[in-house]
Amino acid sequence: MSSPGDPLDELSIPDGTTVEEHDIVTDSDVLIGSNSQIEFGIRSRTIAAGERVEFGRQLEVDGDCRLDMLCEVHDSVLVGSDAYIGARTHIGGQLLVSGDLDIGDDVTIDEGFEANGWILTRNPVPALVFYFIVLSQYLKFGNEADADEFASAITGEAAEQRPPLVIPRGAELSDDAWRVSTPATIGDGCRLHGNIRAEAITVGTDTTVFGSLRAREDIEVGSGTVIIGDVTTRNGTVTLHAGSEVRGDVSCQDLVVHEGADVDGALRAKGDMKLVRQTEQPVSTDEPEPSTDEDEIDTDDETETEETGTETTKTESTKPESTEQPTEQSADSA
Repeated sequence: MSSPGDPLDELSIPDGTTVEEHDIVTDSDVLIGSNSQIEFGIRSRTIAAGERVEFGRQLEVDGDCRLDMLCEVHDSVLVGSDAYIGARTHIGGQLLVSGDLDIGDDVTIDEGFEANGWILTRNPVPALVFYFIVLSQYLKFGNEADADEFASAITGEAAEQRPPLVIPRGAELSDDAWRVSTPATIGDGCRLHGNIRAEAITVGTDTTVFGSLRAREDIEVGSGTVIIGDVTTRNGTVTLHAGSEVRGDVSCQDLVVHEGADVDGALRAKGDMKLVRQTEQPVSTDEPEPSTDEDEIDTDDETETEETGTETTKTESTKPESTEQPTEQSADSA
């Protein structure tokens, strides 16, 4: 069970992450919890994986690569710096290391290995466990500055600190679905393939998901984001920000739609359905802040609906009309 502040307590995808030719590509570090199954390959700055993690494709790492005990890689592992391979790990291709190689007992490498630095035959897992324990304690007590300093000391470089790509324990990631039992946060400018299944889901701006979103709790979709699939939550609220697009149906407990959001399919909400309108104020020398009005959608006037129990079904996709009022011309300016 994850403790408070545990860095592996959610699926966290940083800005700019993409899926290219069955590989997850990011310029950040990657942290993977134990007992996870990753059918993708990974291209990243560094990788640190827990016990019994399975990778379906090749790993390409610019910096260090740390694989704990009993990991399985079905293809090659290419490491730009140092590699730490735990006991009884199996690599189905080659292991090519530009720096030092620290390798545990009973490691199997089908196509051989090559390292340009020192090669140490021992079990490096305690160092990896120590790394996770110390880093998780720093984050647990909110000492982010100390955590950054510790991470820089471990990597031996003053590299730019970016949010890592975090995959929680027991995750299953594939072209078909990304399944986790924790909340999921997807950053800005991402491009992902697969249905997202999580406890709750937050998607940033200008992201494209080629799949559906399904959660037990709330789902939030940022502006400029396109979901090519359905958006479904059992007990939570779905919030669609202005400029977001859902090319499927939306089903939820409560629904909040900002003006400018677009849904191609049906809208189904067991509770409240609300439309947030952005109203533009007349030009004034005082330059007041734009106001935001939040109103319940009048399903009798604006859309044709069917009532089935407590469920309201919107039969056609509708983009809310603009409420912008024309500015009246005064008699003095005529």
